[in-house]
Amino acid sequence: MSPDAHLGTAELLAFLRGRGGQEFSAVACLTHGQGKRQRVTDQGLYHFTARGEVIEATGPSGQPRTLTPARFQEVFGSHQFHSLRPTGRLTDLGPLFA
Repeated sequence: MSPDAHLGTAELLAFLRGRGGQEFSAVACLTHGQGKRQRVTDQGLYHFTARGEVIEATGPSGQPRTLTPARFQEVFGSHQFHSLRPTGRLTDLGPLFA
């Protein structure tokens, strides 16, 4: 997957779940308007880690939040994500033994 590809919320969740315990950073963005007047605004860099059934999300403020998949969809449902990259941080040993 290209780091510059735009992912929707469901695609990001599937990606993270396949790599549980490994932290990834991504830029969240929102699309405003339609047609020629459409513009995309970046909302900041987020860090995401799948930990079992929940997602740990840390936003630009640095405050981590633990979100269920339903809550993750509520919070980020209208966002797209780009510049997805691994941070090199592992939060548990699961990926080493998968």
